[in-house]
Amino acid sequence: METLLDLEALESGYGLIQVLWGSSLSVCRNQSVLLLGINGAGKTTLLKTIAGLVPTWKGKIVFDGVDLTRLKPNLRIAHGIGYMSELGMVPNLTVEENLKLGGYFRTDKENRKRAGEMFDYFPDLKAYPKRMGGALSGGQRKMLGVAKTLMSMPKLVVMDEPSSGLSPKFVKKVIEVLKFLHERENLSMLIAEQNVSFLDFAQKIYILDKGQVTFGGDVEELKGNDTIRETYFGISQTVRSQPPSPVGETP
Repeated sequence: METLLDLEALESGYGLIQVLWGSSLSVCRNQSVLLLGINGAGKTTLLKTIAGLVPTWKGKIVFDGVDLTRLKPNLRIAHGIGYMSELGMVPNLTVEENLKLGGYFRTDKENRKRAGEMFDYFPDLKAYPKRMGGALSGGQRKMLGVAKTLMSMPKLVVMDEPSSGLSPKFVKKVIEVLKFLHERENLSMLIAEQNVSFLDFAQKIYILDKGQVTFGGDVEELKGNDTIRETYFGISQTVRSQPPSPVGETP
């Protein structure tokens, strides 16, 4: 498979605090990759560094054959990287305004066509185009975040904790939606999560621990690693058993 994103010994952080310590991983074209790690492992920092929201201290970010390491975030979007934060959308903008913001670099004609596609994918959003993002249910907000990210027609989508704040029932729906989009849009995806339910979606898995990639392989290799199974999965099961948020029971 052809490599689309290649992170080479990435180091970054905030101020004097280093978070990533020589992290390397890759994502191929039309590949779904899961970045697993508990809270504080550095997942969000890694995704923000890819998006250019956190500066790279050392290492290199190569995307589609182009070195993006020193480029500004807007130029990374133009090259085809779509970034979805844990919140995913702007609460004080309407559904339509969020979608328009996601397609900021596209023409009005392209945005109208793309918004129509997003409404076809997410009928609940089509029912409330004028509703503020913050007034949507938890599941609807997550879907709006996905739709907003896809408005730029990215080659690669990087998502931070799409299961955050959702009930187990709706986490399953999110995974189903991502599988559909992966196949329908031929998208490459890098999803940072601590919920092992996403293993069913992933073609490749990396584990991030204390800012370092400690594992890279497929699901069978992951399950065959005794240390990871006994330690990481024990922690993940605890995370999954936490009470669900009251929001997001339905899309």
